Parts: sequence; structure tokens; C-alpha cells
Amino acid sequence: MSAVTSPPRRKDLLDIESLSREEIVFLLETARPFKDLFTRSVKKVPALRGKTVLNLFFEPSTRTRASFEIAAKRLSADVTNLAITQSSVTKGESILDTVETMQSMKVDYMVVRHAGAGVPAFIAKHTPAAVINAGDGNHAHPTQALLDAFTMREAVGELAGRKILLVGDLLHSRVSRSVSTIARKLGMEIGIFAPGTLVPAGRPDYMQPFADFGAALEWGPDFVYLLRLQRERQAAHFFPSLREYHNVFGLTRERFVECRRRGIRIMHPGPVNRGVELVDEVLTYEHCLINRQVENGIAARMAVLYWLQPAVAPLPDEKEDAS
Repeated sequence: MSAVTSPPRRKDLLDIESLSREEIVFLLETARPFKDLFTRSVKKVPALRGKTVLNLFFEPSTRTRASFEIAAKRLSADVTNLAITQSSVTKGESILDTVETMQSMKVDYMVVRHAGAGVPAFIAKHTPAAVINAGDGNHAHPTQALLDAFTMREAVGELAGRKILLVGDLLHSRVSRSVSTIARKLGMEIGIFAPGTLVPAGRPDYMQPFADFGAALEWGPDFVYLLRLQRERQAAHFFPSLREYHNVFGLTRERFVECRRRGIRIMHPGPVNRGVELVDEVLTYEHCLINRQVENGIAARMAVLYWLQPAVAPLPDEKEDAS
């Protein structure tokens, strides 16, 4: 599918950190012809015909799960969605037992989302199936970062030297970790603006912090990336109220007008909390890329599924366990 020379194929995609720039660019270039399929009357290619993809989501998801399902089907794979709330996990079955059960059904790919950081990596060690991390705790969300990079390249071309401003809940966001990593690998400058309570300790030096939204916009970002407020992950109060958060850190009507004047592109991983991260007018802005991110998620995930290669034999750990 891709005119770009393919780097050696991997079994799993667990994070962005482990990918080289060459591998990232290959995946972004491979996503391009897959997106071209969307305009055809028949939107399928036979690349994964006869393969089975299992969506193993231990956390709720709309966009990511549906995106992986559509991506796999457009590659002609068979797709199974495991409803965790109706599975034996609710009866006390361990993750490893669930994986072994699914593996006995000869699954080729496992797409895993879990609240625990490191769970997809744990599963990858115990199955010959190719494992894709669809979000693990606060750790990583690699396909979100890939689709975001693809969307930014589609909007402005080469990303080296471009600026991205991450705004909001950096502490609980696996998206911010993966997006900042891929932006760094592609040569972008990264700014951050967030409540001090929502900035993780050990922030990398290459992230430029800002004390207010006005100063951040004066920095001249090409993209403002609004992060969803992860209220379901917050065990404590990190700011006085949602109204206060919106007034200080949200894209208010006044700030949106300034972004529009500057031609800044707006991004958000979804789902959007209207009136918290942004005002409604943003969603109809000509440089709002939120819906395009959703569309491009299918192409980016097709590229990942196309590139990964399941192991053809049991892994060494499994041989040792069996002996």
C-alpha cells in the first residue's frame, strides 16, 4: 500500500517512545492511501482477509473502539468485540486467563484498553497475537498520537519547527504524554498551559510552560490542543470548580476570537466537555480539526494493523511455562 520503504515490522504497538522517527513517518505515509479509500464506493482492501481482530476494552470507549472496528473491517478482517461487563472477568477471571481463552480461538490481533498502566504490555508478553495499546491508565495512547500527527501534517505539511500548545489536564492524560512525545520526535516545539495541580512532576525541559492563556497565544502556536478534563480519574479536587476552570483554562469566546484571528488550528481528543474545555462556536470553526481527527483515526489505525505482524510461533515465555 505504501510507497515508503517499510521498516522492519513489529509484533506490538505499546507506546510512542519505542517508535523511531522512521517508523512514525512510515505509519503516517501509509495512512494516506488508506484514507483515499474513504472516497471509493467500496472502501475495503483484502490486506487482513482471514485474520481476526479482538477489541478487548476494559474501559468505556466510543471513538477508539468504533474506529478500530471500522479500520479492521476495511482491511477485510473479522472483528470480535468482547463485552467485559458480560464476560467472565466479572466472575473473577484474571486478565491472563481471559487472554489465554481468546488465544485458544486463534485471535491474530488484540486491541486492548485498560485502566491499569502496563496491562497491554503484560498481555503482549503472553500471546503471539499482535497487541495494540488503545489506552492504558495515564501511560500511553499511541494510535491517538499517530492520528493527531497525521491530522496536523494533513493541515500544514511538514511539522518540524511548528508549535503545539497542550492545554488542560496533563496529569491524568495519556493522550498528552503520547502527543507530546510524537510532536518532539517530529521536530515540533511544545508549550503547556494547565493548573499547577494538573502538571505532572518531572516535566521535560523541552515543554515550555505558560502562566496565562494570553501569553501562550502570544508564543504563536500553530495548534492549540485542548485536553479533556479527566474527572473520572481525579480522586481529589484539583481546581475550585468547572466554571473557574473554564474561565482560566478553557477556550472562552474571547480566546476563541483571538485564535480565529491568528488562524490557529484547534484540536481535542474527545469526547468534548462543552462549556468546560471550549465554547460551542469552536466546533463550527473552519480550522477546528476535531471531526477530522475522528475521521483520520480510521486511516491511522488501518496503517498500524497493516504494519504489525503477529508471531507465528509461541513466545519463549510460553514455552518455558509449558515445560
